Amino acid sequence: MSYLRLTFRISLCVLLYALTGCILVGPKYRRPAATQEPLPSTYKEIPAHYKNSEGWDIAQPRDAMLRGEWWRVFNDPDLNALEEQLNINNQNIKEFFQNFMEARALIAEANSQLYPTLTANASWTKARTPPLNPITTILSTLEISWAPDVWGKVRNAIRSAQYSAQLSAGDLENEKLTEQATLATLYFQIRGQDTLQKLFNDTIVAFEKALAYNQVQFETGITDKISVVEAQNTLENAEASATNIGVARAQFQHAIAVLLGRVASNFSIPVRTLHRAPPRIPVGVPSQLIERRPDIAAAERAMASANAQIGEAYAAYFPTFNLSSDAGFESHNFGTLFHAPNRTWSIGPSASETIFDAGLRTATVHQFIATYNADLAAYRQTVLAGFQQVEDGLAQVRLFSKQLLEQRAAEKSAEEFLTLEMGRYQTGIDPYVDVVTAQTTLLSDQQAVITVQVEQMTGAVSLIEALGGGWDVSELPTPAQVSKWPTHEESAIQQ
Repeated sequence: MSYLRLTFRISLCVLLYALTGCILVGPKYRRPAATQEPLPSTYKEIPAHYKNSEGWDIAQPRDAMLRGEWWRVFNDPDLNALEEQLNINNQNIKEFFQNFMEARALIAEANSQLYPTLTANASWTKARTPPLNPITTILSTLEISWAPDVWGKVRNAIRSAQYSAQLSAGDLENEKLTEQATLATLYFQIRGQDTLQKLFNDTIVAFEKALAYNQVQFETGITDKISVVEAQNTLENAEASATNIGVARAQFQHAIAVLLGRVASNFSIPVRTLHRAPPRIPVGVPSQLIERRPDIAAAERAMASANAQIGEAYAAYFPTFNLSSDAGFESHNFGTLFHAPNRTWSIGPSASETIFDAGLRTATVHQFIATYNADLAAYRQTVLAGFQQVEDGLAQVRLFSKQLLEQRAAEKSAEEFLTLEMGRYQTGIDPYVDVVTAQTTLLSDQQAVITVQVEQMTGAVSLIEALGGGWDVSELPTPAQVSKWPTHEESAIQQ
């Protein structure tokens, strides 16, 4: 090869290498507005906007936002212990973590396309063509091929993979929050069932005493048989209802076992009554919600990934360059294979451009533009759903708290009703059926109080979940962080 030709080829290589770092086709990504209308300054359903919202209030804006282990605001050691087990053993969380690891591996796959491919070849052949003697050929070569990323197709692919990995990280955090909130909801449902069980156990004791009293009254001729039958029927209905409570508790307990990655047959939760009010939850302002929900962060990263894919599609309009070379040894005798005269080599650039593809490239660009626009709509829908869920949660906790005050007032009236009616029965004014009516009314009101207490607690969990728990967008791993090579533990096959 002449000196001039070698110089030209080296210069071409340098030029292409320089172009690799300078051109990136496709639209530049800019995060769009989260909604098509301005965000409000406060939430509509906060208690401050209502005159009759006694019983519960939100934490003041100056109070610290929820961070990290949000369930600790309930100050329940049993719930804390269960949540810690869930974060380690929940199988759905593990599945989403592996999806995240897969997304990180795709970054490494895309990144590998930036570098040359090095291939080693060795061959041994023996051939005979009459009237020549058999000829043995031994060939050993090292081949290098590189397609410079002149137009940024590979770099856009890397960015798309990085943003997709961030999306997967957001999905992982959202799955954690969902599983944590589900566990807390089931936990408070169990505590509600335990409280109902205690109510019915105490009620059964009282009804047994009432039956014994009426039995004595009947045996002494003071009252008739119907009073005994009515007392007996009231007791039996209470016993049946008490048994039924165990069904729901067992189902809630089994569901928690699955959340913790446990076999339901080997898991149980000790009985404890519900005796806590919902905590003051720091709600913050609406503009903070977009930064606090992992599903919103994931939806935004989906847009960024789709935008990078548009750049990949645009790169197909431009020529493709390739640099390749190989060097090696060729000989008819293995003993002389690596001697200098047997050296072989070649080097040369190539370029290709698609002249006609029947609209394939244009269709591909339109495809990814449509994907981006769909992701934009999904992002805004996720934001709108987030605000809906927060407003729903605020309304639930506020109204349940007000309802609880009213229900407790009804319970107190029912207690007075039963006291007065028992006095009228004992003095012979009213029949025992009126006492039964008063007993049933009180029991119904007591059940309603417990039901609202549970709804109040689970509503608080739903509100915390709607606010994003203790998560913040600053916790989303950066493109550089998701591009790091996984550790041995992260990439090991699970048993």
